[in-house]
Amino acid sequence: MHRLLTPADYRRMPWKNGGGHTTEIAAEPTGAGTASFVWRVSVADIAQDGPFSAFPGIDRTLVLLSGHGMRLATAGDTMELHAPYEPVAFAGEAPIECALTQGPTRDFNLMVRRDAASGMVVVVRDGGAAIAPARAYVCYAAEGVCECLFAGHPPVVLAPQHALMVAEEAHAPAAGLHVYPRSAAAVALVAVIGAPLQGRLQ
Repeated sequence: MHRLLTPADYRRMPWKNGGGHTTEIAAEPTGAGTASFVWRVSVADIAQDGPFSAFPGIDRTLVLLSGHGMRLATAGDTMELHAPYEPVAFAGEAPIECALTQGPTRDFNLMVRRDAASGMVVVVRDGGAAIAPARAYVCYAAEGVCECLFAGHPPVVLAPQHALMVAEEAHAPAAGLHVYPRSAAAVALVAVIGAPLQGRLQ
């Protein structure tokens, strides 16, 4: 199955800790709350310093879309996000304090429940990318226009800030996705959701 998503389809909601708002692009199951999603893709606006919400059992990937970046501090470690479109992954249960570098930011977020799924964010620019079969993809046109190709369907052109969700049918993985930015400045972010990873250290 696949679905073209426009900003009018997105769902704006408060953060789990009440410190801000996020705009949900897609989730599985559709409309699931923070305690029941298997995966969720969203865009968050961070306006001030403060703690991130705690999401036990969730793996998170964060990508800076706009703004001057931030510092994420947790016990014994610090992650710096200053360049747009460089994914950073971390565990949702980790206590994280966010300090903005210079004013508000906008960020792309992928969350997956690690006992049910795995996830990664692929940044696509320049010549495009071929993405291997997976349970689901959410391709988000972060900047400019991009084109998506997948088996059995005509090309799908995404306007800026629009998205395409492609998911498995009858427990058969989606057959693969090709993403092509339409200009040199265009950037697409593809959330790739797969089976849970086995045997890894937590």
